[in-house]
Amino acid sequence: MSIRMATFVALAVGACAHARAQPTPATISLDEASTRVERNHPALAGFAATRDVLSAEAELAALRPSPRLGLDIENALGSGSASGFDGAELSFGLGSVIERGGKRPARVAVAERRREALASAEDAKRLDLLAEVARRYLDLVAAQAEETIAGDAVAQRTHTLRATKRRFDAGASPASVHLAAQAELARANLELVRAQQAQAAAALRLAIMWGGNDAIGLRADMATPFIPTVPAFADIDGLLATTPELRRYADEERLREARVQLARSEAHADIEWRVGVRRLQATDDWGLVGSVTLPLGTRPRAAFAIRAAEAEREAVRHEREAGLLDLRSVLAEAHARLNARALEANHLRDEVIPRFDAAAAAAERAFRAGAASQLEWSQLQAETTTLKRQQLAATVEAQRALIEIQRLTGHAFGATAQRTSTS
Repeated sequence: MSIRMATFVALAVGACAHARAQPTPATISLDEASTRVERNHPALAGFAATRDVLSAEAELAALRPSPRLGLDIENALGSGSASGFDGAELSFGLGSVIERGGKRPARVAVAERRREALASAEDAKRLDLLAEVARRYLDLVAAQAEETIAGDAVAQRTHTLRATKRRFDAGASPASVHLAAQAELARANLELVRAQQAQAAAALRLAIMWGGNDAIGLRADMATPFIPTVPAFADIDGLLATTPELRRYADEERLREARVQLARSEAHADIEWRVGVRRLQATDDWGLVGSVTLPLGTRPRAAFAIRAAEAEREAVRHEREAGLLDLRSVLAEAHARLNARALEANHLRDEVIPRFDAAAAAAERAFRAGAASQLEWSQLQAETTTLKRQQLAATVEAQRALIEIQRLTGHAFGATAQRTSTS
């Protein structure tokens, strides 16, 4: 699956937004936010520059040894007949090195493995960034949902205030009941203001991801919250083998294997050759000269480098095994958190909140009939609002756990998640 994973969390972060107004020009989708980050984030732009560097190094590694042009002067600037340049002998030569042991292919292989490792590192960084975009987008959606809950609470308190005013005007309840309703409405308005400020802060944090400086009016377009389904642990555990986090270990192992081959090629001594002409000053003649040089003792020296490279290759294998265990532990923890929070959110939505809604409605009828106090009705309203916030928080935590699972595995889940309304 593409590392982009469409919108990374797709509909998974649709947790916790309640349908409000129609989308405005300032509305943004998760896919658009992800695209902006991929296009503008400097961390990803830096990989393009690094890729150019590695491409240049690969081209350099593929070059053969450069030829060398030499000029030798003998019997000059000495004493007696060798004083000055009258008796000097000049030699002009062309030389180079014949590489043995496959050094050039080994260099090229190292350069290619480095480029492959960069691709996995880029994929891993992109996953991290997309996960962070998803988390900040989820924060924005959650803040909008909290604003909705706070707005509903204000509407409830306003409705209660009107009911208490009618009873107070009719002389059926004391002034304290009406004053308490006014205080509760004021507190609900304060919660609404706080929710609006949190929404603005969440929008700014999201916009900063792509370098945006002004997030006024920015809103998420997700208006259908849902609680994600929980995939089986066995299904997601097997996906870790292909995640960029582990692919980096595989790329590093291939890179170190290429370095082993490069170290082994150093055991074969290179042959340095030179051929040219010499001018014999005494007879004013020219003669052919040539030389071949073969270093000695290269094999014992290369043995140390080979041993070190093989040890590094073995070390990365153990690092990969340890990394897999760590990833599985984090995955298991995220899966357990997803399961627990999804269960809590479902239970609150299906079992608890409907009963409290019914109880609050019954308390209102009893209050209007004079059979219940305003305090009882108010407490049930407050409890209902608290439970909605608790259900929202549980859904958000479930979505955060799902985002972490998707970051770890590099796969999207939740497309078949159950969509539910928190209204």
